[in-house]
Amino acid sequence: MPILIHAEAITGVILAGGRGSRMGGVDKGLQNFNGIPLALHTLMRLSPQVGEVMINANRNLAAYESFGVPVWPDSTGLGEFAGPLAGFLTGLERCETPYLLTVPCDTPLFPQDLVARLAEALARGDVDFAVAAAPEEDGQLRPQPVFCLMGTHMLESLVQFTHGGGRKIDAWTAQHRTVTVPFDKPDDDGRSFFNANTLAELHQLESRLP
Repeated sequence: MPILIHAEAITGVILAGGRGSRMGGVDKGLQNFNGIPLALHTLMRLSPQVGEVMINANRNLAAYESFGVPVWPDSTGLGEFAGPLAGFLTGLERCETPYLLTVPCDTPLFPQDLVARLAEALARGDVDFAVAAAPEEDGQLRPQPVFCLMGTHMLESLVQFTHGGGRKIDAWTAQHRTVTVPFDKPDDDGRSFFNANTLAELHQLESRLP
């Protein structure tokens, strides 16, 4: 029997540290989704699934701090807006639980059983990473590497990878044992992993809600 990973052992980090370049440079996490900032919506959806939550942001820190959880900018040494792995690194450095889960701020409908399914796969598979995968329009499963559960022992590996110039999540996880967790059950919402890269896409997603 694999050892279960309980929610209390997991810290979630909401990745809101990007430039938002495809949204015209606005702070993506503070854009409204159904009247609520994206990052706050993400926080409300994630909090019941994990023991602790933090936000990785690089500007408007006071606005993020008003959500009531710790806010940390990217670690120094990787340059400004160094991509999601900078947020992974910040999360691993600040995490006080055995496991860290990463989620982006721009995918507001991610599954409400995301953490439970990733945790089960991580424990069962004796692996370093559990990564979500979702079906594309053609039916093919595509990994969603920014939805990633890992043990905090991966910090040293990520420090070496990023300091060596690595910036791609899947290039890092490929160096280790990784299990892909499909979210393609009949009752899984096909919009769960739709990320809003532009304001038009964000409004489109709002309009498709019941």
